[in-house]
Amino acid sequence: MKIVKEVMTADPASVTLLDNIYEVAVKMRDYGTGFIPVVDSADGATLLGVITDRDLVLRGYADKHPGSTAVETVMSREVISIPETASVDEAAELMASRQIRRIPVTRDKKLTGIVSLGDLAVKRIYADEAAEALSEISRRQLH
Repeated sequence: MKIVKEVMTADPASVTLLDNIYEVAVKMRDYGTGFIPVVDSADGATLLGVITDRDLVLRGYADKHPGSTAVETVMSREVISIPETASVDEAAELMASRQIRRIPVTRDKKLTGIVSLGDLAVKRIYADEAAEALSEISRRQLH
């Protein structure tokens, strides 16, 4: 059975509390992602939160915050993460049950990667579970 560490995107782009939302938007553009973890600037790895492109729009720009606004203003602090030793089946089940498309991967509360529905589907690992999770997420977002 494969584990999350084998399919995750290792060393993902991240920001710290010292960054602003403009810098987050630039990283999202440059890395082609809509999901940026926020890590502790002291060690560069302890996971503190995440910012999605939706967070930037709804909590940032739609609330008329300038690009210089601290990431803390828009980030989500309640982060669902998964250990890198968890099975890909556990990751797919967690995504489906929590209605999320991406999960930060950690070792001892330190960010080591990100696993997404795409990682599960592209690697053809538990493709049925990934497809089911995506279907369930999409169905709930329509309502």
